[in-house]
Amino acid sequence: MHLGALFIASHVLTSGSVRETARRFQLSPSTVSTAIHNLETELAMKLTERASGELAMLIASGRVLEGLKPIMAAIAELGQWAGHDPAAGIDEAWPSRIPVKIVTMERFLEVADQGSINRAARRLRLGQPQLSLQLANLEKFLGHRLFERQAQGSVLTEEGRRAYQIFMAISQAWNDLKSSADERYRRTARSLRIGSIIPTGSESWVARCLGSLVSEWNARRNNNAISLVSMTADDLREALKNGRIDVAILDSVFGLESFRHRELLQTDMVVIAPPDSTETSVADLVAGHPICMPSPRTGLGHAAMAFSYERAPNRCRRGQDITAADSLPVIVDLVANHGYVSFLGRVSAMPIADKVRIVDLDEHLPMSYHVAFNHRKAAADACTMIIEAAARITSEAVVRTAAVASASAELGRPQHDDLA
Repeated sequence: MHLGALFIASHVLTSGSVRETARRFQLSPSTVSTAIHNLETELAMKLTERASGELAMLIASGRVLEGLKPIMAAIAELGQWAGHDPAAGIDEAWPSRIPVKIVTMERFLEVADQGSINRAARRLRLGQPQLSLQLANLEKFLGHRLFERQAQGSVLTEEGRRAYQIFMAISQAWNDLKSSADERYRRTARSLRIGSIIPTGSESWVARCLGSLVSEWNARRNNNAISLVSMTADDLREALKNGRIDVAILDSVFGLESFRHRELLQTDMVVIAPPDSTETSVADLVAGHPICMPSPRTGLGHAAMAFSYERAPNRCRRGQDITAADSLPVIVDLVANHGYVSFLGRVSAMPIADKVRIVDLDEHLPMSYHVAFNHRKAAADACTMIIEAAARITSEAVVRTAAVASASAELGRPQHDDLA
């Protein structure tokens, strides 16, 4: 990372705009974007993201901007010393073009501390000619002689002592920023990142599987800490491919042929309807109620959308009545309290049978859930535990639902056909 890139990135974080920064310092937008990307890479954190074509600052950017302040102050002092004082209106863009790398400054500091290019080169494991050339280029850029070469070694000149103070301030501030990034990297490397499809609620089999996994994992005192995130199946696939997660619980392994994966459980698709609905056929339910279903970005949502259009093609002209949502808890609420119908896997619908009415399709539509994982041994271990938990939890749900149906029959209550 060189000082010019740090200056550019700092201005982007302050102004919130790549284009404004490029315009102000007469740079190409790609140069500015590269500077902010390199800073994110060095610090191992996202500082910005694109939202509706605009650059949005993330929370971490404020902390980084604060950490960059000593570096910006040192760059300003460097500019004054080199005769490029932006405050005096002299070459405002000069700081954005400083080619001096932080590693070069640290090598200068090492030579100054050792009092000898030879000793510094040995400690840095560099060739003396290479180190001498870097120092010569640094002196040429700054326009000042930094060392007096003497028989006993290299001694800082007066200008060299000023450069030492400026570069030391930059080095310390940068190392403070980097040490936080290094600790974040170590935590990330130790953690096992698990992503899942969005559960219907705390009682769902997905939530209970993950709860069981965390409890058992920590009880075994594994070295890897677990972190959890829920997303759509599409997002899970992308996160697994780019390494943001190690394990994915999802309803389709389409596009994940290069990853190891195992079937987690099998089920079939059902309709969930308002508890007070009276329609006896799926066609009547679909025709008579607004529909809210999982997003087509999910395997379930794609299948449900195709099924609903196939069974009621006239709904294609009533698209405003069909809502896709990535939040299963919202879908459940719309069905339970607002008269909507939707589609779920039976295993996901059974835990919410007290909130909605479950209706079988007129034909069996099989579904399966899977767990996909990368090469890490911890990921494979977690998959085994997830599969065991899923088998245990879903079998418990079947027993519990049968018991509820039996109790209802004994009390003379009407039963839903699907729970019989």
